[in-house]
Amino acid sequence: MPSPNTAHSFEPAPLTRRLAAFCYDLLLLAALIVWFPVSLLAIVAAFFCGFWLHGGQTVGMRTWCIRVVRDDGGGLDWRQAVARFAAALVSVLPIGMGVFWSVFDVDGRAWHDRWTRTRVVRTDVRGTPSARAPAPPSSRAAATRSAQKR
Repeated sequence: MPSPNTAHSFEPAPLTRRLAAFCYDLLLLAALIVWFPVSLLAIVAAFFCGFWLHGGQTVGMRTWCIRVVRDDGGGLDWRQAVARFAAALVSVLPIGMGVFWSVFDVDGRAWHDRWTRTRVVRTDVRGTPSARAPAPPSSRAAATRSAQKR
């Protein structure tokens, strides 16, 4: 246990040194605040682009049996994967409108799918893109066919 006189034997740090040390710390924190989001964005981009490049499926896409392909059905290259990621960021910005657009799009494609000439398709369990099932006949056409058979 220190003696009561020990605390008085240390030279106190002046306010200028304390403020200078605090400014150094703030500079370090500012650098981290700038660097962290940029590095996090780079990690996220590498994740998606890497998976799209190698097989066209992220872990989640594989689980839900979907895959991203070019319009001609081929796989993406680095340029297309990076462009798709950047376009997806823009597509998400206006409260996700670019992504929800796929609900109204005739081909079920989001903005970034259209801009990068890619599409997300269903696959079978092995990851092979599934062929589109024929559309069911409309009720009017079915009624007409059944009337003709009578």
